[in-house]
Amino acid sequence: MSNVEFKIIAYLGRTPNFETEVKLRDKGDGVIYIQEWNISSEKAKPTDSQLNALETEATKLLNNEKADTKRRKEYLSWQDQMEMIYKDQKNGTTTYKDHCDKVRSDNPKE
Repeated sequence: MSNVEFKIIAYLGRTPNFETEVKLRDKGDGVIYIQEWNISSEKAKPTDSQLNALETEATKLLNNEKADTKRRKEYLSWQDQMEMIYKDQKNGTTTYKDHCDKVRSDNPKE
């Protein structure tokens, strides 16, 4: 996702459907703009200055998305996680919790 998308998410307070509700386009020079805003009944189309004011929040959302992506890669499969949980309960260990804590501490969110 582009930073413009995260600004729109911050503006709306939710993730819109970027195929039907909000369509973005690139002018060919790397500048992304809102081509269509099909949710005016929910909230008016934001101005450039309104979106630019959300830069900090959009950056935070972007960084958290990157952390989530890394976390998903580092967590084991659901089968391996279930096996860890079973063995922890059987053996009185905390392997699963320790694994989750490490993944989270290695990939902190803002």
